[in-house]
Amino acid sequence: MKKFQLFVMSLLFALVISFSSCNGCGKQTTDAVLNDTTEVVVNDTTVALNIENSIAMDRQAMYLAHGGDYRWYETDILLPEFLDSDNATSDPVMIVNIFQAIVEKGNGYDTWVYKYQHLNSGEVLTDSVRGFWIENFPINDKAITVKYAEAWDKMMAVNFEKPHSKHITLRNPIGPVAINTQWIFGNIHEQIWVDAVTGECANSNPAFPEGQGFKMPLGEWP
Repeated sequence: MKKFQLFVMSLLFALVISFSSCNGCGKQTTDAVLNDTTEVVVNDTTVALNIENSIAMDRQAMYLAHGGDYRWYETDILLPEFLDSDNATSDPVMIVNIFQAIVEKGNGYDTWVYKYQHLNSGEVLTDSVRGFWIENFPINDKAITVKYAEAWDKMMAVNFEKPHSKHITLRNPIGPVAINTQWIFGNIHEQIWVDAVTGECANSNPAFPEGQGFKMPLGEWP
């Protein structure tokens, strides 16, 4: 992603996901901080994480805190194994949901980005940073009819080489072509995109169709 001024977070959070800003503008995803060489330690005592349940839980928390005036921008998923490995599994070890809201501070208002981090230890960690989340459309009201499990099955079944990555993102990227929200399996080097409405699969960003002369923004992820 575009990296502006990196917001320094605690070591634990830096290993998971960081926010970036430039006078309140910027973002970067988990893949930019937690790379695919990071060892994932799975404890003996773990809980099963459910993507849809975590999203519903965190959206309810945002609604209770901010009413309907918040934006859900993306969901990031970390797997214990690489997508192209023989041991690939859809069971996540971590889920991170990203939101933005305008908050009244003193005599004015500020924009804040909120992170809800679900670990397979059962912990749910939260953090926030003053700034904007960019390069995605809000997906609060976007149709998502293809759930995570179905998107996984379509990704595994499609005749594309599987990315050497442990990362999945649900988002709707801004581009010259309007598209549905996408499940994105992979990293900056290689991806499989699964349309969250139609289930159609692609191996490049459909918001920037190949062969039409569109250039993705510098540093665009994936």
